[in-house]
Amino acid sequence: MPAYNSMFNGDPNVPRLVGNVPLLPLRTKTRGPAYALPPLPAGAPAAESPDPDAESYDILDEVLALFRANTLFRNFEIQGHADRLLVYGILFVSECLAKIRPAHSLRDATKEVLNTALDLNFAIPGDPAFPLNQIYEPPRDRQDAELLRQYLSQVRQELATRLLARVYDEEGGDGKPSKWWLSFTKRKFMGKSL
Repeated sequence: MPAYNSMFNGDPNVPRLVGNVPLLPLRTKTRGPAYALPPLPAGAPAAESPDPDAESYDILDEVLALFRANTLFRNFEIQGHADRLLVYGILFVSECLAKIRPAHSLRDATKEVLNTALDLNFAIPGDPAFPLNQIYEPPRDRQDAELLRQYLSQVRQELATRLLARVYDEEGGDGKPSKWWLSFTKRKFMGKSL
């Protein structure tokens, strides 16, 4: 059984590419170069993604929806540019989950995860420390590299916020992280980590 690929691969509106990473639109309040999609309707729970056909559904919703299924795979076939962003998002979610401990309160986990997301000292495609340089092209020049770093920083911050909303879903009520999410902390997607 193959891993799940991104539905954004078939998007007829090809976004701007930096290297071969697409700068897809995001539903975000975080400042950055991404085109902003409309917010969720008022009263919609933060821990849930909109319907994939909705105009506010973005690649980050897809990352969180496919994370648990795709994490089980050691191989992943790239079928389009959006898959590269999906892979990066899954690896970042794994990194964030590794920071959350079962005894962490929402406040402790938020501190740990947001410190990871806000750290601007992360490797981008083309850097020697980037784990998947074989499937990513480096940016053309320094200006493109800076644009990619800003976009990935925006992706990391928004993904961290959405992940925390899911792991600490208020409806659970006990203030503990979801064991269904934390059970994936030891799994490494494609055997890699950021």
